[in-house]
Amino acid sequence: MVIETWKKSGIATKFPTYRNSSLVTVHSWQTGKRQDDEAEGLWRIHDGIYDFTSFIDKHPGGPFWIRETKGTDITEAFEAHHLTTAPEKMIAKYKVRDAAKPRIYTLTLHEDGFYKTLKEKVREQLKTIDKTPKRKSDLIHLGILLSTYLFAVASAKYDSLLALILAGVALCWTVIVSHNYFHRRDNWQMYTFNLGMMNFCSWRISHAMSHHIYPNSYMDLELSMFEPLLCWVPNPHIKTKALRYVSWVTEPFAYAIAFFLQMGTRIFYSLRHTNIMYWHDLLPLTIPLVMYFGSAGSATLLFCVRQWLAMTSIASFAFCVIGLNAAHHDPEIYHEGDANREDRDWGLFQVDTIIDRGDLKWSQFLVLTHFGDHVLHHLFPTLDHGLLPALYPVLYETLDQFKGELRECNHIEHIIGQHKQLLRIEPNPRAPGSGK
Repeated sequence: MVIETWKKSGIATKFPTYRNSSLVTVHSWQTGKRQDDEAEGLWRIHDGIYDFTSFIDKHPGGPFWIRETKGTDITEAFEAHHLTTAPEKMIAKYKVRDAAKPRIYTLTLHEDGFYKTLKEKVREQLKTIDKTPKRKSDLIHLGILLSTYLFAVASAKYDSLLALILAGVALCWTVIVSHNYFHRRDNWQMYTFNLGMMNFCSWRISHAMSHHIYPNSYMDLELSMFEPLLCWVPNPHIKTKALRYVSWVTEPFAYAIAFFLQMGTRIFYSLRHTNIMYWHDLLPLTIPLVMYFGSAGSATLLFCVRQWLAMTSIASFAFCVIGLNAAHHDPEIYHEGDANREDRDWGLFQVDTIIDRGDLKWSQFLVLTHFGDHVLHHLFPTLDHGLLPALYPVLYETLDQFKGELRECNHIEHIIGQHKQLLRIEPNPRAPGSGK
């Protein structure tokens, strides 16, 4: 079958099936990936087929990660989520055969390549670094979480616009900091992500398994879920130049309703197709309830619900202003269709899809609440953000060795770059690392 030129992926031999779905969700992404991945109904790692059925409930990180990836190629996810060599040795007993067909993904993870070399250095570095910043991350998260409820109650009790805005910002920060936790083994902090009407289970798929592994590509679910409202892929077949200018007008509206759209889409899909809702989708309701009882009768339940919805909209807007202008969208950043780096190493691909926020690095609080240290987080997502600054020396050293570059800018520059990227329809002919 001949693939249309604009559908050719820079990181895979197939155009992802899920992009042909009438409604793009985490479930349609998973279904499409199972059709595309040549994993033979089991789990694929490199060129081996593994049967982890009996291991699902034994997985130290929790059963979700294994259960939800059955039927897919988890090579990059396996490498990125396991820093020690123990898991690689352990899975040998679960191998059932060699894969019948080659992998569809063209990114590499060679032992002497950038990522594996860096991973070995990081493994050694982690033996000696100070672990106390991890405790600080926990305290920051707890403080912001409590602030969310306190400001929410104050907004209801005193009908205060200032308290409402502060509650919205605190909710936004709670959601962002909670993202520090859902990449790891199951923990209580990951549930607080749901307070923003999103769901950490869905985001473990759309963010951890999709965006983190295949950023800015057709396989990146976080790109496709915003289309057609916002389109960052430089391709006129997906969105014309004229409609891209309209995005500048609709963008603020999309920001304000993003949280509600996440919840609404999952409810609609669950009613029409397969249930993708969980009991913890009810957690956002704790906010208006706490507002109602905390106001000690000075606010009606209806008023508390209204304040909660306004607070959530503020949080949604702030989340998008921070998140969509955090690292990935600028004409100088690799997006699907752009020229590829000659070295197809997966780690270098991650670096090429990110420009870091250099203005955050002086503060652990700002890093946690604004998606900071983004390159290192993509490369080693299970590490607490508080530990990442200690890894910069080995990162710089390895980037120099493999002709990579850690780029940085401030938030204003990112906002400008992101809006330029929304308008871009022509691929970048200059490959990352080419020097041309």
